Amino acid sequence: MRAAIALIAIGITAPAYAQWVHLKTPGLPRLADGKPNLSAPAPRTADGKPDFSGLWRGDAAGGTATGKAMESIKPQAWAKELAEKRKINYGSDAPTIHCLPFGPQALGVGKIVQAPNSLLMLFGVTLYREIHLDGRQLENDPNPSWMGYSVGHWDGDTLVIESNGFNDKTWLDDDGHPHTEALRVTERLRRPDFGHLELTKTFTDPGALLEPWTIPVKLEIDPDTEDVEYVCNENERDQAHLVGKTTDEKSVPVAPALLSKYAGDYEFKIPDTGQTMTVTFKHDGDALFISGPFPSTKMTSLSDTEFSAVGATIKFDSPGVALISTVEGDLKATKK
Repeated sequence: MRAAIALIAIGITAPAYAQWVHLKTPGLPRLADGKPNLSAPAPRTADGKPDFSGLWRGDAAGGTATGKAMESIKPQAWAKELAEKRKINYGSDAPTIHCLPFGPQALGVGKIVQAPNSLLMLFGVTLYREIHLDGRQLENDPNPSWMGYSVGHWDGDTLVIESNGFNDKTWLDDDGHPHTEALRVTERLRRPDFGHLELTKTFTDPGALLEPWTIPVKLEIDPDTEDVEYVCNENERDQAHLVGKTTDEKSVPVAPALLSKYAGDYEFKIPDTGQTMTVTFKHDGDALFISGPFPSTKMTSLSDTEFSAVGATIKFDSPGVALISTVEGDLKATKK
């Protein structure tokens, strides 16, 4: 699935290829060697509030916690059944596969532009969110939309964002869990220092979830670059490959002793940013599972060395080396 592949290949909400690569971000605190000082104090607006403005990417340091939290969703019976059907079809009917907005599923913030009465989140896929900071309340009977409606208020240095008015055409995650139009999302956003954002998102939907579902996300500023336009329908190449059903996949038996050798944490670098990310392979019985900034997923064994999962093919090429192939490119992960 598109989003799962993207999480492996480029991390949560990593920006597209850089533009103005020789431009230094104005006002960026720097160390003696010229590198950004990510631990410098967070900037503040004229009224003393934290200023969240900047271009933000997923922080690999928070990927494991995000992935584990995504596994904790507790859907109602009908929602669980629908998610299973969607997974069997490789998620081919996902809104994002058809280049539609991702709605409440978005776990990042893109580029933030902060003004006194509103905060804009701009995404490279030509989407945006507006969070109103002028004291208004959410509408009781909003017109349903893809990205919903949002208002914010301050709790000390934390911005609390309340959102409603989502249509029911989007998914809550890449596993296909649905939601109803009664969905409410509460986000808490804080900037502990110059280079980092901490975000928690809580989804509440009495029509689809048994209990509120909370996901923590860590983000890091992406300095000295700018996001570039990405239009999903332009050169779209995913849909043609999402054919058949997962039940058609034939898994070959692999000796448990061999699977146990593959288990462990593997690191790789994101090509665009140089960030180090980690994926974990876990051996359980006669199967191998992969996890990272996404829920743990059972892998299909294609041979003694090659497996498929989350839209990628993983080949254990040599001891301690996993080659991850996706439509976005190939990555080499090394066992820690």
